[in-house]
Amino acid sequence: MINTEVIQLDPENPDRGKIQKAAVILRKGGLVAFPTETVYGLAANFTNKKSMDRLMEVKNRPAEKLFTIHIADKDKIEEFAMDIPIEGYKLIDKFWPGPLTLVFKSKKNNNQTVGMRMPSNRIALDLINITAVPIVAPSANISGDSPATTIEDVLSDFDGKIEMALDGGKTLLGISSTVVDVTQAALQIKREGAIKKEDIEKAIRTKNIVFVCTGNSCRSVMAMELLKKKMAKRQDVNISAAGLSILPGMGASFETRKLLEQEGIDVSKHRARQFTAEIAKRADLILVMQKVHEQRILRDYPFVKNRLYLLKEFAKIDDGDLEIYDPIGKSEEYYKLIFEVIKQAVDRVSQLV
Repeated sequence: MINTEVIQLDPENPDRGKIQKAAVILRKGGLVAFPTETVYGLAANFTNKKSMDRLMEVKNRPAEKLFTIHIADKDKIEEFAMDIPIEGYKLIDKFWPGPLTLVFKSKKNNNQTVGMRMPSNRIALDLINITAVPIVAPSANISGDSPATTIEDVLSDFDGKIEMALDGGKTLLGISSTVVDVTQAALQIKREGAIKKEDIEKAIRTKNIVFVCTGNSCRSVMAMELLKKKMAKRQDVNISAAGLSILPGMGASFETRKLLEQEGIDVSKHRARQFTAEIAKRADLILVMQKVHEQRILRDYPFVKNRLYLLKEFAKIDDGDLEIYDPIGKSEEYYKLIFEVIKQAVDRVSQLV
């Protein structure tokens, strides 16, 4: 028998000093029960074989059933998962932190999968952060039994079998996380829990469209704002813009602001945004102004090949030149010419997406 220490914590403002004690136990290979927003979890050090063996033993869990790694930072996902599809990123951005478990292709074990979750509970996030080693945390109940939603539920199964239990009161949702497998072309909802099937499907259907130019102060701003206005009633489309060589903090050019004002659009608060790998991974459609933009993006992010187009190419405007040139530093008349070209292309795009 083990003396299971129970530590009470304020779920809104948990004592990190007390959580540090739990983190030390986990790093040394012990087991700790803790609350999430769904149900209580039973944490073990994923890098410690003895800890993992004990976890399976106390839960009476089948050896072939995989565990879910819990993280406190979305950026950690690529340490364990690979070939993450756009749909996976959409679900991450929509529901993490929160009651969603995603199943990815494992980066560390060929032909295997890995479950990952980022809880929203403060105690859970602090425990994961402070422990600083990968932890797995199946529900704190004997396999096959109902999940634990209170510390009393946890202790009824594990008192004397685990080193520590963090008491954060009754869990907020009281129902297990939804589990979605994104390793196949068609996503599979393995378990419908706190997030409903229709909400998952709605998030997946959302399209992310990104316009890209050089400095994100003229052409991409025009295209983004014109399409936003054109598709204002569409709730299933996210429209943004970025640049490949921006000046941080730069706003839209004076001429761009003036032209858009004539369309009833205020871009005075716009600030240039750098095109990054994170944007590329999440984009369903990337529309660029010139071939040089296309070439650079393909060089840095070859995985976007099938969703990257010149704006005029995608809009099927065949006037002998697919490029939309940079008006920066040019005359007001040239700005108007470029604006009209972009406006025509955006009108076509709005009918195609």
